[in-house]
Amino acid sequence: MGEGADLAVAAVFRPVRVGNAFEETVERLLQAIKLGVVDRGERLPPERELAPRLGVSRVTLREAIRVLQQEGYVESRRGRFGGTFVTYRRPRPRRTDLRRALAEMGDRLNDTLAFRMAVETGAAQLLATTGLDGEQRALLRARLDGLNAAGPDEYRRLDTLFHLTIAELTGSRLLAAACADARMRVTDLLNAIPVLGPNIEHAAVQHAAIVDAILAGDPEAARRAVAEHLEGTAALLRAFLG
Repeated sequence: MGEGADLAVAAVFRPVRVGNAFEETVERLLQAIKLGVVDRGERLPPERELAPRLGVSRVTLREAIRVLQQEGYVESRRGRFGGTFVTYRRPRPRRTDLRRALAEMGDRLNDTLAFRMAVETGAAQLLATTGLDGEQRALLRARLDGLNAAGPDEYRRLDTLFHLTIAELTGSRLLAAACADARMRVTDLLNAIPVLGPNIEHAAVQHAAIVDAILAGDPEAARRAVAEHLEGTAALLRAFLG
């Protein structure tokens, strides 16, 4: 994984909260897999690194991985280049999946969209006040370029990494975690919607505006650009749900 991917990994592989460590470890791993932070064919971080990141024992981590293996999300490979590899493949968009995801969400859609609006506009606004160094600025540009070059099959994953990178660059672990949680809450809905050319073109303009505002050090413009982008995504969701 490159540095951008490492930043996104940090946003999801964070210490579990007090409570059922096993269940939350499963949730963290699923978040990383379904968001595409660790993509199909890629290897999860080694147990010796991942267990301390999550703040759980290796025994708990292995139990969580075993459950995901049984459900077809990962597979373990032995040998010198072995490890735990992601096998999950994002489903093709289907209206039945959209209805199912909406049914599971219940009446929380508006609340979820409001939460995402708050944390992602806040992340961009905060990042615009931060003096990014040359490497960080180049990383943000590279994330944008990669997203713009993505085909339909990779678009949602790279869009997620773009937004998570903004959050992680703020240096706030809590904010990055909140942005990852917000994205996870809508990922099944977004994955059930076809990636349409006109929407990609419109989003590309909005993503560029976000990056330009951040790099120009204009927090209000960054906030407005993210708000406009997320309002467009919410409108798209509601159009398909309608």
